[in-house]
Amino acid sequence: MRHAEEVEPVPGGATGSEPAEAAAKQYYDLAEFTLADMVRCGAALRTLASQSATVEGAAQNVTRFLYDSLKTRPFGRRCCVLVRFFKTHEYGRLPSDLQKAARSAATSPPGESTKCLVLLGSSGGEPQWNGRQGSRRHKCLPLQSQAVIEQFPMISRLIRQLGMPVSELLRPAPETIRDFDRKDFGVFYVPVAAGSPFVPAQKEFVMPFGVRSALGFGGILADGELFAVIIFSRVPIPSATAEMFRMIAVSLKLGLLDLFEKPVFQE
Repeated sequence: MRHAEEVEPVPGGATGSEPAEAAAKQYYDLAEFTLADMVRCGAALRTLASQSATVEGAAQNVTRFLYDSLKTRPFGRRCCVLVRFFKTHEYGRLPSDLQKAARSAATSPPGESTKCLVLLGSSGGEPQWNGRQGSRRHKCLPLQSQAVIEQFPMISRLIRQLGMPVSELLRPAPETIRDFDRKDFGVFYVPVAAGSPFVPAQKEFVMPFGVRSALGFGGILADGELFAVIIFSRVPIPSATAEMFRMIAVSLKLGLLDLFEKPVFQE
């Protein structure tokens, strides 16, 4: 079994995040997560997001904070194998490198308004897992139809947990955005990752890195875009912990709302 937790974050650059590292002084154990942990963790994520210069910067800060702060008690071993932050974005508004990645993954040429699921932040124990640039298969995925979305079971399940039809995510009407902006926040939870059809790459990822549980949380932003954070944990996550991440999703959304008029992508 691989021991990715032995790889420490590198300060600065693509593999580190100074704001997240400064904030990661309080540890939270996913196996023994408390209401006090929920409040403190949510407040820290809201602050990290709201103080970021871009949405991409916020995404990287969030993943680094969770990767560094979720640790077992009392030994301080990292709970997470990998943490990722995704957000939907229209193809025509993507930078050129992500448009190229979208075209490579598309079943047909994407249109300007085609929704794409973009990896904005990533932190983990392998060097290529730190920052979106290192991803080979999940950098930018065009969501050209409901059938395409179903190929990504964790995201499709999270959308269902939000109660949002996939067709509305692809082309949301203004009244739909207002409706879902007031709805509960979604949690996607796989208590046992090994053998689960909802956690792909079993032989390449789940088994060699000892992924025990998976947890995703997110919501719909004011502009109708979806954001989702996915945690792959090496410790079993209780259902009570998973439920508390609904409120953490609320806190994170409030921080992201402060970035509404700021750039999405870093230069």
